[in-house]
Amino acid sequence: MSASRIAWTIGVLALVAGPSGCKDGGGGGDGSGGSSGPTSTAGTSAGPTSAGTADGGTADGSGGTSDSGNPTADDSSSGTDTEGTSWDGYFPPESVWYLDYSDAAVHPDSEAIVQWLEGAGWGGGDQMRIDFSIEVLEADPATPRMAFEATGDFYTPDCDWVEVPVPEGGALEGEDAYECTNDGDCHLIVVDRSERRLYEMWRANLTGGTFYGGCLAVWDMDMVYPDTGRGDGCTSADAAGFPIAPLLFDADEVTAGEIDHAIRFILPNANIRDLIYTRPATHSTGATSAPYPAPPYGVHLRLRPDFDLGSLPSDGARVVAQALQSHGMFLADGGQITLTARSDRFTTAKWDGLLDPYDLSSIRPSDFEVIDWGADIDWSTVDCSRTPLGVPP
Repeated sequence: MSASRIAWTIGVLALVAGPSGCKDGGGGGDGSGGSSGPTSTAGTSAGPTSAGTADGGTADGSGGTSDSGNPTADDSSSGTDTEGTSWDGYFPPESVWYLDYSDAAVHPDSEAIVQWLEGAGWGGGDQMRIDFSIEVLEADPATPRMAFEATGDFYTPDCDWVEVPVPEGGALEGEDAYECTNDGDCHLIVVDRSERRLYEMWRANLTGGTFYGGCLAVWDMDMVYPDTGRGDGCTSADAAGFPIAPLLFDADEVTAGEIDHAIRFILPNANIRDLIYTRPATHSTGATSAPYPAPPYGVHLRLRPDFDLGSLPSDGARVVAQALQSHGMFLADGGQITLTARSDRFTTAKWDGLLDPYDLSSIRPSDFEVIDWGADIDWSTVDCSRTPLGVPP
């Protein structure tokens, strides 16, 4: 049995996050981060609409660009630098998170998927709600770097093991500082634009002078990642293997009147198709349990163009809904609160009076279409293969 498979088994049975005692579930998540996949023979499984092998790329996600999973996306309004305007996204503007999918092809099973989800619901009271708890911290060359002690939520070779910048006065998701006290996901997200790296850790905990850490994913901000991300079959700080920060919308964007990227959303594990993911996701988890045609990890939903934006109760809600029509939302993790926004602790604009957690509650699963990213992939057949940064513990 491989180390990756052992870590997965231990994580499912024990749900332990080292000395912190943090477990799956806080901050709206009931499956965040996730475990490394089983390590049987690598391969792909034909989905309900087509057969085939997943797109390639290097094992560590470093190989070139790929748009084969989404050949019809329109990138004409993706935020590319023009006429001297600067681009401040987390990745290059041609990355999948920033493309305009208004005209992208609809999955052949779109109606079946959204109707199944309509019956199952969004979770957490069956209303689309917004979670405002995730922090994004800024680092610079002067920010101290800290080594961490890996916990049972660190998986090899999925996760990276390098020192992490820890800005003074920062905080974990759902916390006032760097100690994980709420039995939650406790994401630590730090962007260093001078270094061009995005650090995202699941279940971080700085307590008693020791930095304990679950899975750390370090992203190269200059790379247009292929559809296989950091490695097919590999997790990240989010269960689907995605980066988190590029999919968070914040109060500054909403105040400015435009969100120029796709949005992170989550569902209860019972409403996610069992062990299946679709591009550009690279991972699923053993906690999923729904049958076909439930949405798989990575599913890309687009709000239908005929949805009446005027029916929403606030300008902020309409800005978010417009982004859902043009860029859509990717299923990234398991939990109860549908959409994830960035906390306003370190933004100029604030959420109070701008957007309420329930301002999008009238939007139903049946108001969406599923964008076609090709064949579904059976996670149980895929072995994570990548070269992590640092030497794993």
